Amino acid sequence: MSIHEIFMPALSSTMTEGKIVSWEKSPGDKVEKGETVVVVESDKADMDVESFYEGYLAHIMVPAGESATVGAAIALLAETEAEIETAITQGKSQSTPTPTPVAASTSQPDTTPAPTPVLASANGSNGSSRSGRIVASPRARKLAKEFKIDLTNLTGSGPYGRIVAEDVQAAAGKTTQPSISVTLTPVATTVAAPAPAPAPAPTPVAPVVPGQTVPLNTLQNAVARNMVASLSVPIIHIGYTITTDALDKLYKQIKSKGVTMTALLAKAVAVTLQKHPIINAAYKNQAIAYPSSINIAVAVAMDDGGLITPVLQNADQLDIYTLSRNWKSLVDKARAKKLQPEEYSTGTFTLSNLGMFGVDRFDAILPPGQGSIIAIGASRPQVVATDDGMFGVKRQMQVNMTSDHRIIYGAQAAAFLQYLGKLIETNPQSLTM
Repeated sequence: MSIHEIFMPALSSTMTEGKIVSWEKSPGDKVEKGETVVVVESDKADMDVESFYEGYLAHIMVPAGESATVGAAIALLAETEAEIETAITQGKSQSTPTPTPVAASTSQPDTTPAPTPVLASANGSNGSSRSGRIVASPRARKLAKEFKIDLTNLTGSGPYGRIVAEDVQAAAGKTTQPSISVTLTPVATTVAAPAPAPAPAPTPVAPVVPGQTVPLNTLQNAVARNMVASLSVPIIHIGYTITTDALDKLYKQIKSKGVTMTALLAKAVAVTLQKHPIINAAYKNQAIAYPSSINIAVAVAMDDGGLITPVLQNADQLDIYTLSRNWKSLVDKARAKKLQPEEYSTGTFTLSNLGMFGVDRFDAILPPGQGSIIAIGASRPQVVATDDGMFGVKRQMQVNMTSDHRIIYGAQAAAFLQYLGKLIETNPQSLTM
């Protein structure tokens, strides 16, 4: 017999605290191994947190809407119903949500069982518990009961084989979600389900009240920390003008096939990075760290504030059509706050495009852990002098690159931009090969 503490998990390497989005169990509810207990908002996404223990949720120490530091106790789990009252009394006696260490032996033994940590896993951990039971999201279990689907016959498409709602819908032959009332945030899948659910509605943004002071949300706080960290890096800015007539022509030809301009630019940058690996590198411990892959992070503004950078992994190895499909999927997951940590924290080079807003030029702030970021302005008609001494009109865009001057020098940055410009101006068709 024992009482366990459920701790706030570290859902990413940069996470220092998490916010409780919702408790999927209420005090007194039975908790199975591998079952979601709470949904936590990390730096960039909402994540399901599962229990590796079986028992009863006895006492919630951090209610929904409040935050706790990583490693702090957020609830108590009792192994038996008889221990629930003891856990409640113990939880109320703790003034702060921090782990209680096991007391050392004394002459008078403590009759209150010392809590032990609940091994919890965030979405993305091993989907099968040590008991061998089927691990599925609460929503998947509800749908399975409604559709009379045997979960033991399903293969999960969620992280590490976890069964999610889309798997049950596909097995039931449903193309839309049934009209049931749920409070659980759906788990993001890493494999596209045969019957995708409708895109989630954007999070409503609260109106701004003049004179009001609004605290930063979790995502905005993460962005703020990263921006401050960038101030310690000596940087260099290099600008370059690129004629986009050929790229614009190519885009019009393949746009109907689902190709986006973002994917084209990301592909062009990735191909250029193959020829200039130093631009893809980063300063680390007085050394130059060359990553094993070219992962292009693309800045995306969130509807409810903040900034996130979904990552197109191995962008140089993928064809433009696959890259565009991947980008659409990443954006949808980012808007729904369903990105997995590896989908926003593995970038080796960042692309920021404000050209779609009509911005002609700007400088971007270097993200921590990267060597360069490129800022892309709008492509606009410009009167230019031609090679034959005449005047003509061409569409041009301004790109500005910010680089870590400890490892990347002006000549190297200029060579990278020159190669990128030549690729876009003279051979953009190669991006489709």
